[in-house]
Amino acid sequence: MKAVRIHKPGGSDGLVFEDAPMPSPATGDVVVRVHAAGFVPDELDWPGTWVDRAGRDRTPSIPAHDVAGVVSEVRYGTAGLAVGDRVFGLADWHRDGAAAEYVAVEARNLALMPESLTYTEAAALPLSGLTCWQGLFVHGGLESGQTVVVHGGGGGTGALAVQLARQAGAQVIATGRGRAADLAIEMGAHTFVDLERQRFEDAVEPVDLVFDTIGGDLLARSAGRVKPGGALVSITAPPPVEPEGGRALFFIVEPNREQLTELAKRAESGGLRNHVGAVYPLARTREAFQAKRNGIPGKVVLEI
Repeated sequence: MKAVRIHKPGGSDGLVFEDAPMPSPATGDVVVRVHAAGFVPDELDWPGTWVDRAGRDRTPSIPAHDVAGVVSEVRYGTAGLAVGDRVFGLADWHRDGAAAEYVAVEARNLALMPESLTYTEAAALPLSGLTCWQGLFVHGGLESGQTVVVHGGGGGTGALAVQLARQAGAQVIATGRGRAADLAIEMGAHTFVDLERQRFEDAVEPVDLVFDTIGGDLLARSAGRVKPGGALVSITAPPPVEPEGGRALFFIVEPNREQLTELAKRAESGGLRNHVGAVYPLARTREAFQAKRNGIPGKVVLEI
């Protein structure tokens, strides 16, 4: 099959479009004929790209762990999926991803795709959608009537967080660069703070939850704007400062079929919109990674 692989560390310049062996599915896996894939621009720096869970070298490795496609093979021990099913979900971080014509994925990490979604739309949803769901509700405990700050509320992940928080009945304050303001408001933010013009803590009273997708100094400063009993939740790094009387935590998203199914229902009904910033063919994966690193807004998707 054709795939994009990286043989040694060195950033996206090391991505090579080449022939690769077909995946070898394990018990409980399905093989998916990939139609679209999504990625995180810094995943080439993650340990799971280079070693398996036992710490053994697994290069050359295939990136892009968001996947949407059609089940082409079902292994023993698999439940809930059949050959021909249209599916989407997350490939394990310590295994090959979906920048390829085929990928082996644990069946439990996949959910059925709604008929109304395109493969491109579906591939943009798993990582960002699950991250937001788990950050807001599982770890952040967000409830109706509370107030949440979403740092990066106009980005590919942040825009989904804004929508989910608004649908949950929360008061939503989005932050980011000024160019993201219109999108964040369109997605449901009640207020937008332009971080290029003002410090967010000068514009925001203490809130129940800060959900951070930006990191850096902003993450440290955010602790001071969390109410007692509230939470500072980050997907970028462990918060260096803990809110007084509150919680601070960093988490890595986990696959979850039930949550994927709920996200799919909302997308199908029009209640959840993906922001796809650009689409590239598989052969131009290196260019796609570079474009995202250079700040292209929204989710960048590979079409296979």
